[in-house]
Amino acid sequence: MGDPPVTASELVDRFLVHLSVERGASPNTVRAYATDLQRYLEWAERASLDPMTLTHRQMRLYLAELDRARYAKRTISRRLSAVRSLFAYLVSEGLATSDPASVLLAPKIPARLPRIFPTDELEAILDAPVRDTPVGLRDAAVLELLYASGVRVGELSGLTLDALDLAQGQMTVLGKGSKERIVPLHAVAQSRLRDYLRDGRSHLARADSPGSVFLSTRGNRLSEDAVRRIFKRYIGVAGAATALTPHAMRHTFATHLLEAGADLRTVQELLGHVALSTTQIYTHLSMKRLRDVHRTAHPRA
Repeated sequence: MGDPPVTASELVDRFLVHLSVERGASPNTVRAYATDLQRYLEWAERASLDPMTLTHRQMRLYLAELDRARYAKRTISRRLSAVRSLFAYLVSEGLATSDPASVLLAPKIPARLPRIFPTDELEAILDAPVRDTPVGLRDAAVLELLYASGVRVGELSGLTLDALDLAQGQMTVLGKGSKERIVPLHAVAQSRLRDYLRDGRSHLARADSPGSVFLSTRGNRLSEDAVRRIFKRYIGVAGAATALTPHAMRHTFATHLLEAGADLRTVQELLGHVALSTTQIYTHLSMKRLRDVHRTAHPRA
């Protein structure tokens, strides 16, 4: 007897393992793909279709259902992208003969501009933690590091002690796809980290604590969700009117560098962007600086 046929769910599981192990996708990314692909499998079952052997016309039925359900264009585009990625993997592995989603066009999505912190609110948030307790020292270092380095929340949560080189004023960040990059730290960030490591982390650490830089009150690695809760708390403490997330610190970091004259390639490297086009979204926020430079530098301006 031959081996039983591989089910669609098993093929999706193989793809998710490929994403995690071979492409180094973050757990959040893998979870997002898993959710979107599960919705695709559920639709195919409702439609009595084999999700692995659809034609282009049948795949359009999936998009049509999403459109009828009034999903946002960004959601529809993301779900189609997940299906495309799945089939690209299956075709490359010889597990499928064609990609029915390859010729379909995703909904056109208007560019969503990144939101950044107003200067007064940014300063109020960075100064909000009271630095006379271990937790206060930790929180001050967390907030300062988000703005000083532009790291993602997951990168900050995963930061380890051996990644810090305060003597050289820099740290090594493990980014998406397990790619490392070195990020310099300015004097204020270094000072906040030194204070926390000396008088904060030493009190939070337990005998079995990991080598993570930032620890919870129980001595565990500070999770991404905990970082977001800390951030939300200090937005309230500072009385900031904007309901922004920690990722806005990354946007603010990039925008302020460009406004101060940093070149796009440098900002790309600091952010850990693979493609320069990803970084270019920040240039529109720096148009005021470009207009000022043009006005002062052009002979006929």
